[in-house]
Amino acid sequence: MKKIVLLGIGNLLYSDEGLGVQVVQALQREYFFPDNVEVVDGGTQGLLLLEYLEEADYFLCVDAVNGGEEPGTLIRMEREELPHYVGIKMSQHQLGFQEVLALARLRGTLPEKIVLLGLQPASFDFGMELSAPIYQALPTLKEALLEQLREWDAMPLKIE
Repeated sequence: MKKIVLLGIGNLLYSDEGLGVQVVQALQREYFFPDNVEVVDGGTQGLLLLEYLEEADYFLCVDAVNGGEEPGTLIRMEREELPHYVGIKMSQHQLGFQEVLALARLRGTLPEKIVLLGLQPASFDFGMELSAPIYQALPTLKEALLEQLREWDAMPLKIE
């Protein structure tokens, strides 16, 4: 069986930036996941996420994604479409997920399949509430995540 990691990333303190974390937390409350699926609240862990990426055969990430679209638009990117780079940072605490991808690529440890699903954010204001367009698009995002798991033969069971 393929090891699948479902990772939500983001900062809960900045509105739509917390989308990924809020979605994986909701899915954990709503579903039982197969044994080969690890659901991870990655928060803002930066480089610590490398371990999850490298141990996965299939990696599914959920996050707020700025793709220049209308707020609430579903955005999907696969392995080669994802930006992998190391940028100039002011401190070691600023490592983002792109740097984690770049490091895994350099180490030759990228998973076989990587999919990023997210929504175009509307707000990064201070606050823990999602903006209205993001909140309204949550069912679409959740369904896309479940569909991806279904394609990978790892559909979770709904908790009744």
